[in-house]
Amino acid sequence: MEKFDNLDRKILKYLQQDSDLSLETLGEKVGLSRNACWRRIKTLEETGVIKKRVALLAPNALGLGLTVFIQIRTQSHDTAWLEKFSQATQSMPEILGAYRMTGDLDYLIRARVSDVEDYDRLYRRLIKRVEMSDVSASFVMEEIKETTELPL
Repeated sequence: MEKFDNLDRKILKYLQQDSDLSLETLGEKVGLSRNACWRRIKTLEETGVIKKRVALLAPNALGLGLTVFIQIRTQSHDTAWLEKFSQATQSMPEILGAYRMTGDLDYLIRARVSDVEDYDRLYRRLIKRVEMSDVSASFVMEEIKETTELPL
């Protein structure tokens, strides 16, 4: 985006904290009129800086109290395997993130499940769809920091 300034950063900061803010309230916080805020937000959306607005849910309230990081190593590094892995991970709603990594680890998955038995069901579905040479999991004991807010 060519004209990304401090007002845009302020707007993004407040929208990350509460995307439901009225244009009037947002304008007061950043020092712009309602219409000026609206125009800037539309530009931020059109240029892809704002991807979408969502509601953040409380996982524990929904029975999804266990976060698991799944470390994967594979012997196959071709595009067909990656496509299969991508399709599998994208189709499983428990998987919140899947990342191709550098170093000894090939892929890292972040998932939310209800408990260890629920993780085992996820694991079994995943290995049924994609061949992997090594899979290990680490369960989160305590969330020290969890945010969707990007530093601006």
